[in-house]
Amino acid sequence: MRLLERVVPVVLLGLAIAGCGSNPPAETSNSSGPAPASTSPASGEKITIALLPKQKGIAYFTSCAKGAEEAAKELGDVELIYDGPTDGKAEKAASMIDQWVLKGVSAIAVSPNDPQVLAPAMKSAKEKGIKVLTWDADGDKAGRDWFVNQATAEQIGNALVDTLAKDIGGKGKVAIITATLTAANQNEWMKYMNIRLKKYPGMTLVATKPSNENQKIAFTATQDLMKAYPDLKGVFAISSAAFPGAAEAIKQSGNNGKVMVTGLSTPNDMKAYVKGGTVKSVILWNTVDLGYLAVQAAHAAVKGDLRTGAKTFKAGRLGEKKIAGDNVLLGDILVFTKDNIDKYDF
Repeated sequence: MRLLERVVPVVLLGLAIAGCGSNPPAETSNSSGPAPASTSPASGEKITIALLPKQKGIAYFTSCAKGAEEAAKELGDVELIYDGPTDGKAEKAASMIDQWVLKGVSAIAVSPNDPQVLAPAMKSAKEKGIKVLTWDADGDKAGRDWFVNQATAEQIGNALVDTLAKDIGGKGKVAIITATLTAANQNEWMKYMNIRLKKYPGMTLVATKPSNENQKIAFTATQDLMKAYPDLKGVFAISSAAFPGAAEAIKQSGNNGKVMVTGLSTPNDMKAYVKGGTVKSVILWNTVDLGYLAVQAAHAAVKGDLRTGAKTFKAGRLGEKKIAGDNVLLGDILVFTKDNIDKYDF
């Protein structure tokens, strides 16, 4: 198994991917020839799986890639391509999907940053016989076969609200720092967060701000919130880039213990803030396992072992995983605190 990390040229959109000039271009098929009607490999052939993160280079997705590589190596017949836009732009991600279609890959697993922008490319891939899955975040159901879901939106929304409520005593003004306003998964989480907040009448949501998956923007947004609401008690930072940015803003403002922040990020990114007292609780799932499960599911879909109507799915070292409709469920939410965060390394 080889892990290929290539930056695909985006000449189809007339754009250049900044900062990637040193990377070799991906190979492409002859675009003048007909697209393959089916990408199901013959016996003994390699299964090429392309794994597309929202944004390449951030710790969350790098840890997912580690699990994906593990699964590909374990399966033995997989050639894995892991690539994505370094700036998170959905138009570049769509161009990468188009290029992989031309290559005739067997499966494409997408974490959509903007489902509407990616939908045409995903539908085109599916129509050409490529197995298309979403993972981490869902997209247009017409453009994919399966969604590899780390947990239900309701579970995540409830966990976020319950955790911050515990950290601030269930009272006070709170705000949300999200990734982008078009991130379908985070919008779904926020829907359930608003429902769950009704359980805590003493907590008032005063604002929701985007961070564009950028720690510096999250830092500034959190500073602005603390100035606008001097009595702010808590912040939900619900992306892996937003959380450390928000925590740093609270730390530098001298508001440790006065303004609490919780959210979703890798334990390695948050250990210093947990040990320093800025953060009490970090919520996530095992991101290595999520990447592993995405490749296992993509491989099974290509081989015909992941079938409509199935209730469980055998996923390598993860064992039997539940299937709910067209969702393959990873299942377990983890809460990291100062008591257990050192046990995890991702």
